[in-house]
Amino acid sequence: ESKHGGGKNGKKEGLSGSSFFTWFMVIALLGVWTSVAVVWFELVDYEEVLAKAKDFRYNLSEVLQGKLGIYDADGDGDFDVEDAKVLLGKYKHRWNNLYNSVVIFMFEAIKEPLKKLREKQESKKEEIKDEEEKKKARKGKDATDRKDKKAVDTNKLKKDSDKAKRDRGKEKEKGLDKNVKSKETTKKSTSEKDGTIQVGKDKETKKVTRKKRNKQSYGLKERSVPAQPPSPDSEETIQAAEKSYVESGKAFSKKKKKPKLLNKFDKTIKAELDAAEKLRKKGKVEEALRAFEALVNQYPQSPRARYGKAQSEDDLAEKMRSNEMLQKAINTYDEVVSLPNVPSDLIKLSLKREADRQQFLGRMRGSLVTLQKLVQLFPGDTSFKNDLGVGYLLIGDNSNAKRVYEEVLSLAPNDGFAKVHYGFILKAENKIAESIPYLKEGLESGDPGTDDGRFYFHLGDALQRMGDKEAYRWYELGYQRGHFASVWQRSLYNVKGLKAQPWWTARETGYTELVKSLEKNWKLIRDEGLAVMDKKRSLFLPEDENLREKGDWSQFTLWQQGRKNENACKSVPKTCALLERFPEATGCRRGQIKYSIMHPGTHVWPHTGPTNCRLRMHLGLVIPKEGCRIRCAQENRTWEEGKVLIFDDSFEHEVWQDAGSYRLIFIVDVWHPELSAQQRRTLPAI
Repeated sequence: ESKHGGGKNGKKEGLSGSSFFTWFMVIALLGVWTSVAVVWFELVDYEEVLAKAKDFRYNLSEVLQGKLGIYDADGDGDFDVEDAKVLLGKYKHRWNNLYNSVVIFMFEAIKEPLKKLREKQESKKEEIKDEEEKKKARKGKDATDRKDKKAVDTNKLKKDSDKAKRDRGKEKEKGLDKNVKSKETTKKSTSEKDGTIQVGKDKETKKVTRKKRNKQSYGLKERSVPAQPPSPDSEETIQAAEKSYVESGKAFSKKKKKPKLLNKFDKTIKAELDAAEKLRKKGKVEEALRAFEALVNQYPQSPRARYGKAQSEDDLAEKMRSNEMLQKAINTYDEVVSLPNVPSDLIKLSLKREADRQQFLGRMRGSLVTLQKLVQLFPGDTSFKNDLGVGYLLIGDNSNAKRVYEEVLSLAPNDGFAKVHYGFILKAENKIAESIPYLKEGLESGDPGTDDGRFYFHLGDALQRMGDKEAYRWYELGYQRGHFASVWQRSLYNVKGLKAQPWWTARETGYTELVKSLEKNWKLIRDEGLAVMDKKRSLFLPEDENLREKGDWSQFTLWQQGRKNENACKSVPKTCALLERFPEATGCRRGQIKYSIMHPGTHVWPHTGPTNCRLRMHLGLVIPKEGCRIRCAQENRTWEEGKVLIFDDSFEHEVWQDAGSYRLIFIVDVWHPELSAQQRRTLPAI
């Protein structure tokens, strides 16, 4: 029986307790010495292993936290090291003596190799330290030698300094070139981006709200299109206020201080606040709002809880595309400031965000009041004064905006944001030469809020009007930074991917029926226009966009932004009836239909239209034999009576009228043929 492995009672004999212990010790020792070998002979890259472990720990911790919460032993709301200590204390008596013995034995086995490894690491650190001290000593000696050789001619130093400045300027330009963004024509001024949602990857953005679009414009008419200024805290969509001033094109030299948002009381409920904020940051907006509302009800004097509620309402407004919810957020931001013991950083964030959201809803005067409050509370903070200047520009109050920026520049002469806006205002006042240094120095500063297409646009334009060819260098920089589609095509309100060329044929546009109709009925259109000139001259209004260097240029408008001028059409009924058949023209909300008369001696500055979404047709009605011409990009053309010229006015164009008599043409803007039906319906008017 024993030969067959049986026992006395016919049962198999199992391993004895001593045999189990022996095998356990053998396996344990093998593990120990394998570990020692790995450490001693550096078989594993421990830094990589630790990095991966750390990464895994971060990824896993959030998942486990909810599940381990039930083991919260110290009552702080989560499972952490302190909880583990408590639990280990509870269960320590359950460990058997055998396991303790093995652990102690294993530790003793590897203690000596680990000690040697630590000594080895310490000696390496000492060697590195000695090497650094030697380097410092060598540097000190070099510095002393340089001091002894400092007797240099003053004039030579000055020349070297000037050369260094020029070199730095060149390097700065190269730096700009290296940071070129993708050459997408969807890049628009900050104004059009603020408070928008994307309607398609190749489409222009559109406003969420439908109200007061054209009120968001500067007091500058000169070829500028309705636009909200590049506010330091404006953003693409409704986001947290802390994200403002991100697209500055310039890295901050020193790390920004984290704002202090908690007062003494809020620190006592930090865990509850953090839990609610965590929900908001994870995008669980409804849950976050409920959590913050509960905190506000429980702790009505807590500024941080109320601010969290406002942010959650703000986020929910974006998610729901709801102006009503956004108004609730604005009201809650305002409530934060009225509470006692509110940290100054929290006041700043609340009021800045409140002003920004008011601007988004088109409530410019309400925003101005909020900004004035900020300036009163923090008079030494020039950034709030800059915001206030923008607020005045939004309601067309250039004089007060100018006063604010003069105040900023007296306190901070190198403030780039104030400089570009001050230059912008001077140019609007037609103080062209004075505007140039402010625009130029502001752009060169690279300060937050200065990297805006309109500032490149207006600096280049000012230089052109002064006859300075440096204009095209700035246009080139603007193009490289993604503000313009090209050096010649400098419109700011664009749709990406549209065919771009200065001159077009009727066949290329696809609007051949419209062109044929205009050319066939040109005399009818001419005669009605001449009748208005004879009887109702007052209907022809002078060009008011400051595009003329000299001369007399007037227009009589029938359609503007896709809206028919019923009174004007009563004077030219046949012309208007003819056009009603062509929605590509009458429905073009980014264009006009009008008569244009230009008298001898007129020169129109080089300029570009506001958008690449339209093409412009010129029908010749009364054209002098010579002396009239138009340039688009780098090609000149002339008009002919009864013929249509088609060009893309988002390209730079210029007009001369040096004939002996007036020139009369009929202008018809049409949608760019590559725009889809939906884009034509949804693109905001210009």
